[in-house]
Amino acid sequence: MPNSSHLTEYAGLPVVEFTGWETIRREFHFAMAWASNRRQRHPNLPSSYEPLFAALADPGSVAWRWRTEESVNGRDGQTIDEYLREFDQLVPHDSVRALVVGHSELQEGNGDFLAPLLERASRYTSLRSLFFGDILQEENEISWIKHGDLTPLLAALPRLTAFTVRGGSADLGLRVTEPHGLRSLTVQSGGLHPEVVRDVCAASLPELEHLELWLGVEEYAGGRTTREDLAPVLSGTAFPKLRSLGLRNADRADDWVAALAEAPVTGTLAELDLSLGILTDRGARIILDTPVFHGLRRLDLHHHYLSEEMEGRLRAALTASGVEHDLSDREEPEENPYAEGGLSYYTAVSE
Repeated sequence: MPNSSHLTEYAGLPVVEFTGWETIRREFHFAMAWASNRRQRHPNLPSSYEPLFAALADPGSVAWRWRTEESVNGRDGQTIDEYLREFDQLVPHDSVRALVVGHSELQEGNGDFLAPLLERASRYTSLRSLFFGDILQEENEISWIKHGDLTPLLAALPRLTAFTVRGGSADLGLRVTEPHGLRSLTVQSGGLHPEVVRDVCAASLPELEHLELWLGVEEYAGGRTTREDLAPVLSGTAFPKLRSLGLRNADRADDWVAALAEAPVTGTLAELDLSLGILTDRGARIILDTPVFHGLRRLDLHHHYLSEEMEGRLRAALTASGVEHDLSDREEPEENPYAEGGLSYYTAVSE
């Protein structure tokens, strides 16, 4: 599951988490107490901070992750302001090329990274890639992640070329009305609300080359996204430079294959990603029978529900057409007497 582990690489750079002094102090204190009381070393603590030291010596060589943890034994941890003051002291603002914003256990007061990032935005003159919401399922269910309106954040970072946000609840705002130079936009969600999809389709992003939307399942509103909501993208008019499209984690993947089979945009794409969703033999037959899919450079279908026979047929056809493809992670539906047809199918990221 993509949200089961933290990013280790982003924007072609290794991700290094900035660890505050308070966290380091508490970790060492806990490890020493463990060793003293049990007469043996803790199996995991203290962590190795070699990657952090190396990153501080060359701060532009990594993607920095902001993340705070709940304190050990219930003690209060650092506030976001304290944590970021340490970061500001040790990492020059103009050296930050890529930033990954993670989870904060401090849910009250300064528990939001958005406001501090907005305050610092003008100083991050080298920032080109931002991942907002590197939050694991164990930290917060993807449908519970609420960011609010992120339009001001994009406006405050006009040099940004790649933006990923995890969590697409109804309050997510991405209404980009002024031209922005983003070349890559990804919205990860367990169920992307149609309002968000329509905002993205209407965004003024003339340089956009890669668009990735995790449409999700109906229980989280993603199933209500329609062809009409995505019409500007499907027609090819929304983003003229688009060459890579992902409609991922979709419970109605077969329907989206049917839509793409007759959509003008498909013929302009080099890469198409329909992975993580509920793709069955019905969708695979459309891919087999529609020439436009065989003109792609790459087609990603991993995590699917194809029969072994259909998977073999599709693999052979794509190979013969010279299409690089990923058909890994074949899933089996679960028996469920209450489900239609007695079987339940699941997207890769759900609850």
